[in-house]
Amino acid sequence: MSLGEKPTVLVLASTYPRWKGDHEPGFVHELNKRLVSRFNVIALVPDAEGADPDGVVDDVEIVRYRYAPRRLQTLVYGGGVANNLRQSKWKYLLLPTFIGMQWLAMRRLLRSRQIDVIHAHWLIPQGWVARKARGVPCLVTSHGGDLFGLRGRMLQSIKRRVAASSTAMTVVSSAMADEATRIGLHPPRLEVLPMGVDLRERFTPDPAVERASGVLLAVGRLVPKKGLNFLLDAMPAIVSAKPGVRLDIVGFGPQEEALRAQVERLGVTGHVRFLGAMPQDRLPDLYHRASLLVAPYVRDDMGDQEGLPVVLMEAIGCGCPVMVGDVAGIDDLLGDMKSLVSVDPRDTQRFADAVIAAIDDSVSSARCAEAIRATAEARIDWGHIASSYGDLLMDCIKRRRA
Repeated sequence: MSLGEKPTVLVLASTYPRWKGDHEPGFVHELNKRLVSRFNVIALVPDAEGADPDGVVDDVEIVRYRYAPRRLQTLVYGGGVANNLRQSKWKYLLLPTFIGMQWLAMRRLLRSRQIDVIHAHWLIPQGWVARKARGVPCLVTSHGGDLFGLRGRMLQSIKRRVAASSTAMTVVSSAMADEATRIGLHPPRLEVLPMGVDLRERFTPDPAVERASGVLLAVGRLVPKKGLNFLLDAMPAIVSAKPGVRLDIVGFGPQEEALRAQVERLGVTGHVRFLGAMPQDRLPDLYHRASLLVAPYVRDDMGDQEGLPVVLMEAIGCGCPVMVGDVAGIDDLLGDMKSLVSVDPRDTQRFADAVIAAIDDSVSSARCAEAIRATAEARIDWGHIASSYGDLLMDCIKRRRA
């Protein structure tokens, strides 16, 4: 990097928008496009069937690497790597080329471009791949599943090596920092720095929109850690108390078939709608109109749980009342209000009672949502988050030079 030139950051990620309006999580790109004022940003991400070609989006240069014939490139999207492997064992055959082709693509970029720093999202595999970039400083960010899940002895050893070889590491919640220490991860520098939400333009309250009565909303991938099966278990009791209630489920994933069958079995088909995946620009309207966002998060059988859920941050930004599962990752966001809006969804009757109470006392629910938003605004707005990540990336460059 010459004097006066912007440094170049190479971003390694697995989940990334495949096209404009993609319903897959886009938080890595949201951060990238806010870093371009200070960095040249190159995002190295996996290809997928139907994905846009390489190019520049929002001033971010996107490079896609292929790891299989396009119709077979199904390891990442539709539920995430861990859940896709759990659902389809044959996809383990894709792992060697998924990792190997990412490494080859990274090596080509390192040889052809002046890369000043790497930002690897997820410890495995991106953090592991970034270890091979000798001499280039690296910031590793863990988002939750890679830290709480992937618990085998060999995988834990890999995570320790990735953390130790990084220049710095971030996690998105204090609970994750505790978990990192518990399992023996010792990066040179560890920071709690979540992903952000646009609380100034997109995810804002709209007093002109009246909230519906008795409309529950669940948003996210249909995977075990979201706990939607426990919410459905509670629906008969909720319907019994509130016959006009409706649950709208937005999202898709490997559990969809099982959840639909559960709805039939419980006899609540007239009260549950599966709306499928929706692009980001349609979510604020849903958050504005819903009586309650219900997010029954749990730690699943594989140990995976939410780090700091983006959906929860978005709903709070829109002033939507919430009822969530009692997992440690949400403590930073909810603060003192956690005890009022968090219940273990595995306790079916207690969870149902909490949802019913929140619907009954909509005024208190709205006040609680306002208080949570006021606390969260200074912590998760993209302006603050992007600035902090930019400072940290610059510090990584300075540390390596020193």
